Amino acid sequence: MDGLIKGLMDVALGALEDRGRDDNRGRGGDTDRDRIRDRRDEERPRSTWAEVVSEDPEEEEGGRGRNRKQPQDHASWNNDQSEEGWGGQGSRPVRRPAADVNEGYRMDGGGRKQEYEASRWNRKPEEIQDQNEGWETVKRPPKHHKVQMDHWQGYKRPASEQDYSDHVQIGSDIEPTRDELSDLSLACGKLWDVDLNRLVPGRDYQIDCGEGKKVYGRDDMAEGSLFSWLSEDVLRRPTYSRFCSLLDNYNPNEGSKEVVTPEERQEQVAFVEEISRTAPIKYLHRYLTLKGVVSGDYEEFKRMLVKLWFELYGRGGTRGSSSAFEHVFVGEIKQRGDEEISGFHNWLQFYLEEAKGRVDYQGYIFPRRRGELPDVETQLLTIQFKWNGVLKAVSSTLIGVSPEFEVALYTLCFFVGQEENHVELGPYQVNIKCYRLGDRIGSAFPQSEC
Repeated sequence: MDGLIKGLMDVALGALEDRGRDDNRGRGGDTDRDRIRDRRDEERPRSTWAEVVSEDPEEEEGGRGRNRKQPQDHASWNNDQSEEGWGGQGSRPVRRPAADVNEGYRMDGGGRKQEYEASRWNRKPEEIQDQNEGWETVKRPPKHHKVQMDHWQGYKRPASEQDYSDHVQIGSDIEPTRDELSDLSLACGKLWDVDLNRLVPGRDYQIDCGEGKKVYGRDDMAEGSLFSWLSEDVLRRPTYSRFCSLLDNYNPNEGSKEVVTPEERQEQVAFVEEISRTAPIKYLHRYLTLKGVVSGDYEEFKRMLVKLWFELYGRGGTRGSSSAFEHVFVGEIKQRGDEEISGFHNWLQFYLEEAKGRVDYQGYIFPRRRGELPDVETQLLTIQFKWNGVLKAVSSTLIGVSPEFEVALYTLCFFVGQEENHVELGPYQVNIKCYRLGDRIGSAFPQSEC
């Protein structure tokens, strides 16, 4: 009986307190504070770095428990070198096989494709068991995006017979300053500033970063695709469209001799002609001219760009099997020993391959230092993915930048930079890695320093 009376008294007192709070709000007393408290209850704040990832394995084990440190494969952050082949170097959910969408792209041999599909989807039950909760989960199939490419055939005509954009007119903005000529970081920052063709997150495209992992993590931390959508007009922009038309000209197997047709050579020349009319390439030419690297002849400069990026060289023991463009932007699959991906640092190639179901995004790699985690606005991402069933353990890419910007950035670092180039690109602290094969670009890619 005493317990019943006490319970009734607690209910009555609680009602009086609620009424008091309502009255107080009506008088404007703690309205803002109450609203903030209510919003905090409704909107969970972002986890801090310490809450998301800990350097203490014991703390991880007792914390979120999702990315527990494995006893093997203790790869360091700088595995970006080893996965490129320049330095020393369980799957979580079962996936629905995405429909093979051939949007006019050149397909690999049917036998190899079928073998890949079989190895990818016919997994043992224990391989698809979710280790955290014992649930069998299914990843959302990637969204397939229609790519307009009916006009790409026109790019195979002789370069002199094609139509191009007008030369950009930005006056003194493409003239390097004295400070920029003496500081590579300032010059790279200037390239970022004059990239008028860079996309805007949320307006031109949207990404879903999923969840993060450490470099050695192998669980799939992404429920779906990296790219949620891309505005239809993006791939109709002249430099974007011409760049994309080049991506299917290559055999991705490292060591396979490339056969370049006359039409493909015309595509290459036409692409360089198109980007040569943009601000980043014009700035690059003025910079290299003032540094004495190239002459002031713009036609000669364009021929140099074609040779630097598209001339074939040997890789994987085979002559004429690779080029700077193929390695950096398209990507290659090493066939010696365990298969692995090298190169493949371009976001447009990632988008198109993901749209065709060939890329499986696995999540982002945690930043090296404590700081903000990537979100929909981030334009420098370090990620993990599979391409044709082969894992790329860590890869960095600049999202939404224009093709002309990347060509200018890596060319600049190749000619006046070192193997490691610590620069600022807008809000990002970046190390542009640039590896040389004699007088050629062996590899070039960004590495976040945050």
